[in-house]
Amino acid sequence: MIKRLNSTLSKAGLNAFFFLMIGAIFLAWMYPQLGIRESPLHLPLIAGYGVSLIFFFYGAKLSPESLLKGLVKWRLHLVVQLSTFVLFPLIIVVMRLFFSDYFSTNLGLGVFYLAALPSTVSSSVVLVSIARGNIAAAIFNASISSILGIFITPLIMSDIIGKTQFGFDIGHTIFQLCLQVLLPVVVGLLLHKKLGEWVSSYKKTLGNFDQLIILLIVYTSFCESFSDDMFSSFSFSQIFVLGALMLTLFLFVFALMNQLSIWMGFKREDRITVIFCGSKKSLVQGVVMGKVLFHEQAVLGVVLLPLMIYHFLQLLIGSTIAKLMGKKENDQI
Repeated sequence: MIKRLNSTLSKAGLNAFFFLMIGAIFLAWMYPQLGIRESPLHLPLIAGYGVSLIFFFYGAKLSPESLLKGLVKWRLHLVVQLSTFVLFPLIIVVMRLFFSDYFSTNLGLGVFYLAALPSTVSSSVVLVSIARGNIAAAIFNASISSILGIFITPLIMSDIIGKTQFGFDIGHTIFQLCLQVLLPVVVGLLLHKKLGEWVSSYKKTLGNFDQLIILLIVYTSFCESFSDDMFSSFSFSQIFVLGALMLTLFLFVFALMNQLSIWMGFKREDRITVIFCGSKKSLVQGVVMGKVLFHEQAVLGVVLLPLMIYHFLQLLIGSTIAKLMGKKENDQI
């Protein structure tokens, strides 16, 4: 039982990388001076270039043909995207009515940021596969969500960040995201025929590179936060409330997507795609877009905390449910 659960969690991304991420935060707490902008190692600059490479290879992996084929399930895609970019922010607006003091902090800002992010790619597809859902639709939704997020996430966050960060320019921010994220994706997509097979053959190596860059961004962001003593004002009870909020948010959206899929008469495999893709948030894009959106890097470390907790919960709980759904389907065959 334990071995099977560990295997499922590993496939979904809850493996050594998660614990390395915790280690990166601990390292930032111990040695913050190595990861700040003034450090002679220039780690934040290296991380910035790494972000563009991540999205270049992501674009090279995408198949234009498979994306076009995925357009057929337009009702399914609409539900997932509305959940990702409309439902989540609306839920947080309601939460703010009951936790107004909490949402006035940087942790609250991080919860808003989480709600504005696109769906994740890799774990959504893997969990849909484990639960025996519509994999093609999952790939389409995750890919489209990542591209839409480049424009929609800054728009959702523009008013909130504008009130907390002096000099925030939404036009400049979107331009920076297009230059650092969208352009590499487009170039990679155009080179798919030439590089697609090569990228697939080195999938594991490139995956390790992605994780290295994410760890670097997490480390440097928390270095800035610890260096500026950003966490000193937060109590254990506030962190506990944050965990409870993230758990409630995930379970509520997951259950709502399931019920909505039933009401709309989706087939089982499509319903699985909706509930897993519609309830996920991307740690990768959250980290890399946060580097552009939040000019005060010391704030970014605190802002990323809700996303990291949600990432852990969506993988832990999602993996368990996916395994049970896949087993149930196998038993019926």
